[in-house]
Amino acid sequence: MQKQKTTIHLLIMDPSQNDAESLVSLLRNSGRATRAHRVTSDEDLDEAIRTGQWDLFLARDNNGEFTPDDALATIRRLDKDIPFILLTDSEDPQRSLAIMKAGAQDTCPVSESERLILIIRRELNNLEERRRRRALDAHLREAEARCQLLLESSKDAIAYVNDGMHIYANQAYTEFLGYEDVDDLFSVPLLDTLAPESQDGLRQFMKAFAESREDGMTLNAVARRSDDQNINITMTVSAATYDGEACVQVVIQPEHDDAELQEKLREISNQDLLTGLYNRQYLMDQLTRAVAHAGEKNETGALAYIGIDRFVSFRNDLGIAGTDILLRDFAALLEKHVSEGMILARISDDAFCVLAQPCEEQAMAELCERIRIAVDDHLFDIEGRSAPVTVSIGIAAITENAPKAADLLGRAHVAYGAVRKKPGHENGNGLEIYNPAKYEELDDSNSLEAIARALEEDRFRLLFQPIINLRSEGEEHYEALVRMVDKDGEEVSPYDFLPPAGPSDMAARIDRWVVLQTIKQLAQHRSRGHDTRLFLNITAETLQDQTFSQWLSVALKAARLPGDSLIFQIREGDANNHLKQARDFTRALRELHCKTALSQFGCALNPFNTLKHVDVDYVKIDGSFTEEIQKSDEAKEKVTEMVQALQNSGKLTIIPLVESATVLATLWQAGVNYIQGYYLQAPVPEMNYDFGEQ
Repeated sequence: MQKQKTTIHLLIMDPSQNDAESLVSLLRNSGRATRAHRVTSDEDLDEAIRTGQWDLFLARDNNGEFTPDDALATIRRLDKDIPFILLTDSEDPQRSLAIMKAGAQDTCPVSESERLILIIRRELNNLEERRRRRALDAHLREAEARCQLLLESSKDAIAYVNDGMHIYANQAYTEFLGYEDVDDLFSVPLLDTLAPESQDGLRQFMKAFAESREDGMTLNAVARRSDDQNINITMTVSAATYDGEACVQVVIQPEHDDAELQEKLREISNQDLLTGLYNRQYLMDQLTRAVAHAGEKNETGALAYIGIDRFVSFRNDLGIAGTDILLRDFAALLEKHVSEGMILARISDDAFCVLAQPCEEQAMAELCERIRIAVDDHLFDIEGRSAPVTVSIGIAAITENAPKAADLLGRAHVAYGAVRKKPGHENGNGLEIYNPAKYEELDDSNSLEAIARALEEDRFRLLFQPIINLRSEGEEHYEALVRMVDKDGEEVSPYDFLPPAGPSDMAARIDRWVVLQTIKQLAQHRSRGHDTRLFLNITAETLQDQTFSQWLSVALKAARLPGDSLIFQIREGDANNHLKQARDFTRALRELHCKTALSQFGCALNPFNTLKHVDVDYVKIDGSFTEEIQKSDEAKEKVTEMVQALQNSGKLTIIPLVESATVLATLWQAGVNYIQGYYLQAPVPEMNYDFGEQ
């Protein structure tokens, strides 16, 4: 299964190793690959922090010799950015307040697993944003240094002005105004660099710029050099930051006769040539500014995506020339309804956008409803033929929490597409407002009711991904992967539709559905001459189901399928949490001649301890190692040692998430037996991989 998120490097402080393993399993069950280290002393923590990078610290509240308060003090002393969450036995406001004042991010009762997952998700997102900000700060400093060099060497006359005074000027600017030393210019206001007849114009111009903040505004004026010589100039201003201070960038150049031509060319570059409206490039530039403005000034805006319904049919019926007439007429109709100050653009053959700021989404919805009705009522006459045009419209709000411009346009497009899913609007002619709570919901799809409904409606699908042997040819292995199809027809992986703690009865029902469907498909596949074996994932709930092996025996006999054609895969975390049940489960399957595998191996606090109690045939090393061996020699050595130790104990090893050929040489040298991943084939509905082309 393809990994969704990067690996979490976790520090755990818990007196009980079993409880610490349960925390690791909780994270893994929520879809986060996890590598953990259990902290046992101040010296151990100090060494771990100095030698590795950690993403999270989970500490169980205790009164031992080494307490969570001591651990938090060590993190603060070493000045490390590691989110710290205290796990308590019960709610204790005073304890929570004290530890958070000391620098912890949050507290949570250890029994509230779903709440803990939400807290962890929040803190990991916050950590990612802090790391991204630090990286961007570093890039910004580098960019500023490069810009400084470019400014110094530029032939354009450039200066930065704050409150009317020069705070920086490059050599070209200084020489243009006739000053020998830039320090002499710093005592001269920008106003005094112009002739008296241009000074009032500059005051009005700068006032207009302060109100509009429109970059690239120009002023034709007369500059007065230090030697009292006058020069006709064009001054261009833009908002800027210099040395961390907001200011205005001023570029001056001799006045050219082609200034009007340049302005005309700039306008044309922003236009859609067919309709005369703004084009996509201009819209995206303005949308980027609107998003930034919403973040800085908390000023709401709105974006509407207007798509012409059945446009392909119109183009086929009317031809290119007729369609062009339709589009020009349509654009003219939109212009009549769009208010001054709004931006109307054509962004593709059949799609237009309206951007407004300030504007509430409800006001935009009312405007768009008027547009929809006007289009529906309008008679589009194309060379004597009538075209009944309707539109579907999606609206997205621009707030301080809005994503970047491209994603915001995507939100409006998603809402536009949702119109046709509404009853009575299968052909469009409707309006939808993007609601983040609806389209970005966290847990509604993994409720027990949603999963049960999907089972009843047969909305589960099986996919198969090949697993090939690096050491020999002729074997055919696949892993069977289950997907739930949501209400919108999209496939959802188990990480997303199963809650972190796992609804026990439902997980067992899904396991049996997967096993039964797999047995049916595998029996048909093998009847066509294939000696294929399938890996099947089972949950902790099935591990504890004492009736499963008897039920499986009946299913195998009914399908006349040999037991050794199935390999049941147990997750390392589940095996650790239920060692006795996992041991009994593997023994019961062995009596049916089925084989077993341990997946996600290597992330437990003591991974080889599991193999002392649970006898399996295959071990699938966790996919996070596949990513890391491409980045460091230390990770390569660790994987090689792990593979050799496993093979010395008689286990066949599998490496998943192989995405490219670059890692194959390392895996071959490490002695890995099997590989799996998108480099071979993505999961597909059919068992159709050609094992003969290895």
